[in-house]
Amino acid sequence: MIAHIQGRLVEKTPTYVVIDCGGVGYQIFISLTTYSQIGQEENCKLLTHLTIRDDAHLLYGFKEESERALFRLLITVSGVGSSTALMILSSLSPEETRHAILSNDINALKGVKGIGAKTAQRIVIDLKDKLSKVSLEGNFSLDIDNTLKEEALSALVMLGFNKTQAEKSIAKILKASPDLTVEEVIKQVLKSI
Repeated sequence: MIAHIQGRLVEKTPTYVVIDCGGVGYQIFISLTTYSQIGQEENCKLLTHLTIRDDAHLLYGFKEESERALFRLLITVSGVGSSTALMILSSLSPEETRHAILSNDINALKGVKGIGAKTAQRIVIDLKDKLSKVSLEGNFSLDIDNTLKEEALSALVMLGFNKTQAEKSIAKILKASPDLTVEEVIKQVLKSI
């Protein structure tokens, strides 16, 4: 996975940018939100999400972690692909998208080109619970929490622990102390199991 790309901004359009990184030009698809945040920077860093299809490898770029995390949540919804998720984030800011989902505002989502009533309802149903547990202010912590959970779980499974039991212990520990490091989580789980 390519986590971010930093380099010289060679080309900028409302739908994509080209960033020269070590002599290689990466075409990265962006939302209008990211387009406006980039401004006239010569040196540009974008957080990325790589989508691999049979016919292409596509990079999507985001200026802020909150937008990338919301993009990743949107593409988990059946019927919402990368292009549709980018269209949503171009039409609505991450905060507006989150608010529309949490307040069951189907009409706001239907206002996005390519989103019908059924898809809008599916987005709300699939993501409402996930978003209600996450704060969008400042950093979008879901992506970081998921990475921390995955790393801790992977380490514990490699140590021979039951996956389901380890997941429950990790969730319990992170609920009590959400700002622990991976090492601290693993140590706490080892003490509790």
